[in-house]
Amino acid sequence: MTLTAPVEPHTAFEDLATADLVVDALYAGGPNGNSGDDPIARLIKGVGNQGGFRYKGSPAKKTVRLAVLYTTGMDVDWPDHLDMETGTFTYYGDNKKPGQDLHGTPRGGNILLRDAFEASHGAETARLANVPPFLLFEKAGGSGRAVRFRGLLAPGGPALTPDDELSAIWRTTSGHRFQNYRARFTVLDHARVSRTWIEHLLSGGNPLEGGCPAAWSQWVKGRAYTPLLAPVTTVIRSKADQLPEDRDGQGILEAIREHFRGRESDFESCAVAIWRLISPRTGACDVTRPSRDGGRDAVGQYILGPASNTIAIDFALEAKCYAATNSVGVREVSRLISRIRHRNFGVLVTTSYFHKQVQNEVHEDGHPIALVCGKDIVEVLRQHGHTTVQAVQHWLEQGFPRP
Repeated sequence: MTLTAPVEPHTAFEDLATADLVVDALYAGGPNGNSGDDPIARLIKGVGNQGGFRYKGSPAKKTVRLAVLYTTGMDVDWPDHLDMETGTFTYYGDNKKPGQDLHGTPRGGNILLRDAFEASHGAETARLANVPPFLLFEKAGGSGRAVRFRGLLAPGGPALTPDDELSAIWRTTSGHRFQNYRARFTVLDHARVSRTWIEHLLSGGNPLEGGCPAAWSQWVKGRAYTPLLAPVTTVIRSKADQLPEDRDGQGILEAIREHFRGRESDFESCAVAIWRLISPRTGACDVTRPSRDGGRDAVGQYILGPASNTIAIDFALEAKCYAATNSVGVREVSRLISRIRHRNFGVLVTTSYFHKQVQNEVHEDGHPIALVCGKDIVEVLRQHGHTTVQAVQHWLEQGFPRP
């Protein structure tokens, strides 16, 4: 008897024109092997079948009624990222090569971002007239053109400053510098975008009518965010889940290991820097002397509260610069657990992965320990612009020079 893998439910290509958009639902591509197979063009008529920015209307004329953001999720130089636990989506603009102005892209995607984020901080009338609803689609993986709907987006977020919401960042390619936007949106808590509202928007109707979702109406009228929060239920990650699958990611970890080869205890300062990228409100950290087991430790503070009246929570950090074949086991974690005082927490950063038994113990016993594995390191470095092996090597040489 031959067992076949179950097929994920999806909306067939021929049914797309009448389908609602359901969060995380799959929408099939066509069978012909060309651009006409694109499902987004059938789901949202008039927005086109190519590119990351697709819209009905004109960014230059400020007449966009409905906008689609499409991501493959595989561009390591521009790592779009959906944080399902907070409902925050990070998206990069369309000026991805040197040689043109920030707002001079053929599709005008960066103009759309600039104007939408600017209008989002204006009066209700500005949001209503100049901020189109954004629909997020992601490539479904594998072959073909199938896409997954990820949600209805509003520019900005409840805990973001204007500078955090939209920022022009510098990148360098082949010795040439240029700017692109990094935009942050909130996925609104609305599970199904109706076909009625989509058609209403495409025909130029008032966005607050025709089946408008309550979450979008609340945002337009009061800039009130209701994020779609989806806490992770799977707390035990496999080895494969903790190490990068792509060669570039594997190369980044190997570059870190090679930089600290023969002096692995010095990796601790690098681990502190990585933790700061993950948790920007980390305060002072002191690296302690080498321990008897060859490792090094750090103690630090995480800052909470307003600038005028902060409180600090102490934490202990350990770092393990291990090869991908060497897991972090119970012994290493037990040592960290023994150092955590009441109302403190621990951080363990490794260039490898955590054994299943370690994760079980931390979860089941409720130990306040953040486990940062190799894949986490690669992802946070990429999110902060260190997207290639060469860029990471440069970051290491500048921040942690060899003696």
